[in-house]
Amino acid sequence: MEEYWVYIIGNKDSAVVYVGMTNNLRRRIAEHKEGHGSVFTAKYNVNRLLYYDGFQTAGQAIAKEKQLKNWHREWKLNLIKEFNPEFRDLFEDI
Repeated sequence: MEEYWVYIIGNKDSAVVYVGMTNNLRRRIAEHKEGHGSVFTAKYNVNRLLYYDGFQTAGQAIAKEKQLKNWHREWKLNLIKEFNPEFRDLFEDI
């Protein structure tokens, strides 16, 4: 069972994307939606869940988060397209 999550959130038109990691995906995305997620996400209104992946250990999730943070923007958008072709907010699905 997954206990750690890596996620990508974006603003309304996905012009800005943010990669994060958490042990409670629903709570963390709710924080972003309320403007309490981080200074960066609040500043750019980045609060739409576009991608997520679950991991059994924190170490696995941290490794994936670091990998995605080092990716080019285009690679991140391609990953989102594969997972969520319509770029819809997946918050209600979790």
